[in-house]
Amino acid sequence: MSDTLQRFLFEHAPIRGEIVQLAATWQAVTERHDYPAPLRKILGELMAAGALLAATLKFDGTLILQLHGNGPVKLIVVECAAGHAMRATAKWDGKVPDGGLRALLGTGRFAISLVPESGQQGYQGIVDLDADSIAAAFEHYMATSEQIETRLWLACDNSCAAGLLIQKLPERETADADAWPRIGQLAATVKTRELLTLAPQILLRRLFHEEDLRVFEPRPVYFRCSCSAERVTGMLRMLGPDEVRSVIAERGEVEVHCEFCNRRYVFDAVDSEQIFAAAVTAPSAPTRH
Repeated sequence: MSDTLQRFLFEHAPIRGEIVQLAATWQAVTERHDYPAPLRKILGELMAAGALLAATLKFDGTLILQLHGNGPVKLIVVECAAGHAMRATAKWDGKVPDGGLRALLGTGRFAISLVPESGQQGYQGIVDLDADSIAAAFEHYMATSEQIETRLWLACDNSCAAGLLIQKLPERETADADAWPRIGQLAATVKTRELLTLAPQILLRRLFHEEDLRVFEPRPVYFRCSCSAERVTGMLRMLGPDEVRSVIAERGEVEVHCEFCNRRYVFDAVDSEQIFAAAVTAPSAPTRH
């Protein structure tokens, strides 16, 4: 199964939808960290929800979903960059119990941020985490913060994370006044195993075979971490040579660990001096008269 986003529209109703299936992308995240099983499920569902939301946005930049809590799970982060490159991570403390969001995160909040590639000011919306599932939290956020009616079905196992989204578009003249509740009822018949294993076009035929659908070309989704040696050296330059030298004097090296891909960047005294030597501004060329 390839990792894809499948967009579709209902021809005679103001409703759009997306299906996402993440296999290689999901496994690239889980093979880098030994997440407890209850946390894996929540993380996979949030990744599927993030891909679905990103697919509905006309936006050049990075979409960031964050769940913060005071329970055993402290933080879950999913990022979806331009071109549907994804990465994700989570932090937890001690034993993570079975259960829904409340059992894992306790009292928490759900934040969605848009970070433009252009460097312009971004957007962030935050709501209290007053739901016991990722789908319910997402639907609550869309209804209260964006005023867009949205339904979401999510699934996750050890090999795949998947989701189905339908969204009611701004009203237009239509003779099919019952379209939204009818299509919602049809979508709600989807089974977990179908979301995880059926090809999107087969799933659409199973759910909406009596509806007039327009189905678009699928788009790929993939794992990619944006960390790099260049970014880490830039961060060290921002800390300054005195701070970096003091860490090396204490520990013998500076180690930077990427929470997303689990990659470690290590710099010894020679490496650090080369970083700051390269940052020294070269002397300007002599002025010609």
